[in-house]
Amino acid sequence: MSKNSAQYSKQYGIGIEKFLVGKSFFVTGATGFLAKVLIEKILRTAPEVGKIFLLIKAESEEAASKRLKDEVINAELFKCLQQTYGECYQDFMLNKLVPVVGNISESNLGLEGDLAKVIANEVDVIINSAANTTLHERYDIAIDINTRGPSHVMNFAKKCKKIKVFVHMSTAYVNGKRQGRIMEKPFYMGDTIARELNFNNSKIEPKLDVEKEIELAMKSKKALENDEDARKKMKELGLERARKYGWEVTYVFTKAMGEMMIDTLKENIPVVIIRPSLIHSTYKEPFAGWIQGNRILDLMILYYGRGQLNEFVGDPSGILDVVPVDMVVNATLAAIAKHGQVVIQKPEVKRSIIGSSNGELLAQKQYEILRRKEFANVYLPYGFYAGRFDCSNTLGLMQIMNEEEKKKFGFDMGSIDWKHYITNVHVPGLMRNVMKEKRGETLVGAGNKIPGGPKFYKSKL
Repeated sequence: MSKNSAQYSKQYGIGIEKFLVGKSFFVTGATGFLAKVLIEKILRTAPEVGKIFLLIKAESEEAASKRLKDEVINAELFKCLQQTYGECYQDFMLNKLVPVVGNISESNLGLEGDLAKVIANEVDVIINSAANTTLHERYDIAIDINTRGPSHVMNFAKKCKKIKVFVHMSTAYVNGKRQGRIMEKPFYMGDTIARELNFNNSKIEPKLDVEKEIELAMKSKKALENDEDARKKMKELGLERARKYGWEVTYVFTKAMGEMMIDTLKENIPVVIIRPSLIHSTYKEPFAGWIQGNRILDLMILYYGRGQLNEFVGDPSGILDVVPVDMVVNATLAAIAKHGQVVIQKPEVKRSIIGSSNGELLAQKQYEILRRKEFANVYLPYGFYAGRFDCSNTLGLMQIMNEEEKKKFGFDMGSIDWKHYITNVHVPGLMRNVMKEKRGETLVGAGNKIPGGPKFYKSKL
């Protein structure tokens, strides 16, 4: 047993449920896929939790309350809680969930008045789940949300008097073009994958200056205000900057810079950074197959199911790293409880990669679809990804959990039956929740079965 594990009793474990009781949370990206599953899990397993303040982008308090009811409280995801509380469900939810009008793109998150003071006085845990996940987004938009946004949330965290831990939801693919076994290394200001791997065989690789990147994005936006091709040019700028420094797409580049901003600004606040791989539908909780919106791979599944694609541009011996969202949530709550109850003399940043790199081959996972050449550049980084994520911190969390915690908050990727998950859980869930198809029906124009037998090709692009 490691020295770290020895601090925890096998009988009492981490104490996840005990930690959650009475704690107040502040969550950004609150109406998003991951945050909603997180909120549901907290309320279901720890109903005695304190207030959960949800940052919601809206024009007014009334509009924020409407979004809370329409997109969270009335969502199918919460049906287990609806059954538990019956007629009292709405009252229970409105007593726990507090909509907060704001925007992570604004300084102080756009928070004003007494509510901002209440949050700063009460909050124990901040979870920054807000992100723009479009792979090839406009550079200004991606930087505004994924890079500047985390700095705004961290600056607000430093005003919170009771803050015990700051959690930032990132992505395993911030590791860019790293290959082989990828360790859970932090990003410090100015780090670049290009310099680390010395792409250009040069003694001097360009140093990344995040503030200058922000300035470049904003100046370029202004310069292109009257340009009819502004959107295209801003997207191209993002890709150009990302690839210059060793990242494949704008999304992961701006997320990496967001991590750098957090590390620079954190001061004495304990920080946990969660880096999931490709997040997909729930495996078991609160029920199997729930998903919101199209995930990275789902358009491929859709077009393949419609008979419009029969080929996947990728490496048939590679790994497509997928993780169910409920396992990401469980690992996040375990990390929060572990690091939120430790008194730390020196600020700590822990990074946990949650993924399945230790598991299945691409062909075995049955993700077999890609739409022609226009999709190839989007999915190329994933179809040919040569890295394998080390999950030591995540495995370390499992080692200090007791058996009861492992049952309630388990995230052992090795326990997943991948064929069952993809064919009987994820795809039907995708059809039911996103494509509005009933299980067993054939997709419009389908000439293929899901899963099927696609052809794999090495890219010639």
